[in-house]
Amino acid sequence: MPSPERGLLAPETRTRDEDGERLRALLWRAGPGWRMVSSAVLGGGIGERSWVLNAQVSHGYRRTDPERHLAELARAAGAEGPGVGLMTAADVSAFAHADDGGVEAVVTAGIRVRGWAAAPDEGSLVLARPGTINIVVALPVALTDAALVNAVATATEAKVQALLDASHDCSGTPTDAVCVAARVPRAGDETHAFAGPRSLWGARLARAVHRAVLTASCSPGAPQSRPFPNWGSAPDPAPQSPPSS
Repeated sequence: MPSPERGLLAPETRTRDEDGERLRALLWRAGPGWRMVSSAVLGGGIGERSWVLNAQVSHGYRRTDPERHLAELARAAGAEGPGVGLMTAADVSAFAHADDGGVEAVVTAGIRVRGWAAAPDEGSLVLARPGTINIVVALPVALTDAALVNAVATATEAKVQALLDASHDCSGTPTDAVCVAARVPRAGDETHAFAGPRSLWGARLARAVHRAVLTASCSPGAPQSRPFPNWGSAPDPAPQSPPSS
């Protein structure tokens, strides 16, 4: 199992028997002092959270109560207080870890059910099959609510860039999830208002996520797809002249 250096984000691997399979989960016991923003089915939104669980489920997952299921798994693992729960059909023990300037990212990638976000197909109200690229990021600084949301957008941009750099013909999977953790503001500490890709902490986040997604999506067993142009390396557009009056 990959073992990241000790830092902010060092998940433990847990195993269980379920649906006739040996399944794994990653549990990050963050502890107190963290605010998280997430799109996860359990603990999503913005608020103080003390743990993040990324649980592997079977490819034929049929439960219609994933929030309850994740809460049960978290309790069984001894996770206390509010937390975030993610699901994936990928083998989470093959996670990728990357860090950049104090920002750390852990990514699990299952990309067999993948596609483009702006597809012509109609959406569905039914829970999509788990496949999933799950991204968990930890920053050692405090962020405003707006910056937390900005960080999710930055992480998503970096994910897409990494998938294109790995020659995957997709922007992700239908069930991708993101969780960004930042410190709870403390008296005397700066609370950062920006986390876009050209801000100090947003740039570090983007590089960490890009490297982790690139590593996870190119791991043994990940499907290979047709070559795709590396849009991430395109030059900046030339400045345009203001329209004449």
